[in-house]
Amino acid sequence: MTTAAESVLRVEKGLADPEELAAITAVLLARAAAQPTAPAPAHRGRDTAGWRRLERTPGFRAPHSWQG
Repeated sequence: MTTAAESVLRVEKGLADPEELAAITAVLLARAAAQPTAPAPAHRGRDTAGWRRLERTPGFRAPHSWQG
């Protein structure tokens, strides 16, 4: 029979005392409570790509062109 603590936390390497498990649980709960309730915007960048497709550019550019 597994307890609730065994299903939530798993020690990968070594042996953890109940005090250590309680400490890490307190830290994780404090961090979860500190998260902002409103989600941040997913994307604040520009709407278009920052690169250009070479097949859509003209074949010749003048030597004094600003497009380099």
